[in-house]
Amino acid sequence: MRTAYSVETVRAAERALMDRLPEGALMQRAAAGLAAACADVLRRRGRVYGARVVLLVGSGDNGGDALYAGARLARRGAGVRAVLTSPGRAHAGGAAALVAAGGRVVEPGTAPGEGAGPDGPPTAAAWGGHVDLVVDGITGIGGHGGLRPDAAALVRAFTATGAAVVAVDLPSGVEADTGEVLGDAVRADVTVTFGTYKPGLLVDPAAERAGALHLVDIGLGPELPDVPDLEALQYADLAALLPVPANESDKYRRGVVGIVAGSARYPGAAVLAVSGALRGGAGAVRYVGPGSGAVIARHPETLVHAGPPSKAGQVQAWVVGPGLGDGAEAAEAVGDVLAADVPVLVDADGLRLLDRDAVRARTAPTVLTPHAGEAAALLGVPREEVEAGRLAAVRELAERHRATVLLKGSTTLVATADRNVPVRVNPTGTSWLATAGSGDVLSGLTGSLLAAGLVPRDAASAGAYLHGLAARYAADGSPVAAQDVAEAIPAAWRDVRA
Repeated sequence: MRTAYSVETVRAAERALMDRLPEGALMQRAAAGLAAACADVLRRRGRVYGARVVLLVGSGDNGGDALYAGARLARRGAGVRAVLTSPGRAHAGGAAALVAAGGRVVEPGTAPGEGAGPDGPPTAAAWGGHVDLVVDGITGIGGHGGLRPDAAALVRAFTATGAAVVAVDLPSGVEADTGEVLGDAVRADVTVTFGTYKPGLLVDPAAERAGALHLVDIGLGPELPDVPDLEALQYADLAALLPVPANESDKYRRGVVGIVAGSARYPGAAVLAVSGALRGGAGAVRYVGPGSGAVIARHPETLVHAGPPSKAGQVQAWVVGPGLGDGAEAAEAVGDVLAADVPVLVDADGLRLLDRDAVRARTAPTVLTPHAGEAAALLGVPREEVEAGRLAAVRELAERHRATVLLKGSTTLVATADRNVPVRVNPTGTSWLATAGSGDVLSGLTGSLLAAGLVPRDAASAGAYLHGLAARYAADGSPVAAQDVAEAIPAAWRDVRA
């Protein structure tokens, strides 16, 4: 399991660890890991010896980490210059170590011969127009808001050459706890973070600016609480969750999932939801709706019924909403399903038709699977607000509806109504997954996992993981259709189990 902790928790853990270590030991551990990661980046681009490295150094500990790491790179033959974004406030010991190792420290306003531009701030052009690596040590995990204009100008000047960018702990300008980006921020190729991941490194829009993540163990683990703020499943975690039938299992013991989806206008939604459900681990799929002809033509093993859902036969979980439309019959179907005493997943049109009080009053679990637009409608806020603050949005939705919420998007998040339970972030997927019908497949897949016996949080997390992994396999770098994703689920399942 990959875990992330809030700034407050990390700070407390660091203080506890530093109380037991010699002064400066923690920073040296961080600097050693940062220097090793920077050296790896430089080797992939050519070599460490003779490389040109620029450190953008702020006033905090991240700046100190960058300076000490720069000293290590300078001792290996790299040409290292540190540009101070807060002159007079940089880490004195780190600056002295860099100079002693042969590096240089410059400030905005330095003469051109010392690496500054003719109008003040240092520029890459003044250094021959070539920089191999920029190390972002401007702000740390305690920073809030975007970069100051002068710092943002420095970042633009030195990254315009095509240099690789390594961020120290997290890209400067992003919010560590929320993943928000409230102004100018660094866009890194690699982020070297220390002790544990921070939520902003795993949640867009900040995560998209972090690049590849590299975690450096500085001994913080024993000081961190058992329950993180955020967590992401890995293969082993998912493999432990996926249902495997026992020798005595039959289709009913494995679970039956009911699908209420599709309409005259959107018959394909029924087919796609059933496609996902058939590959999701339940023993049988029971379909209710007007798309039975299309469903049987594609999947003859499906059990079909004209409705209403409550008369269709026993199920262990329901999925309602994909392509359902917004007429009176659709609203009645949603209400009928919500009255059932089994887990219910509500998606797409079902989200527009649901009664929040009815959801809150349910005694059986409910899973809601909105995308950003649907989440915004449920919360009564602009879509942009949800996309900018995905973590806050998914938590608020879960609390308001007393439900498990799977918020789809570039970062898919799963939250429960209990804020003491970590939010889960899905690590799989591809931009090719943004295609019509892919959400219908996810709904069916997740509903099947619910029917197979997984608790809502695990079913939603496992469904999102498998769905994203299947999309990667199906796309393989090219456009993909929703049915392709459904057909790739078995391959993803086998890979995880293997």
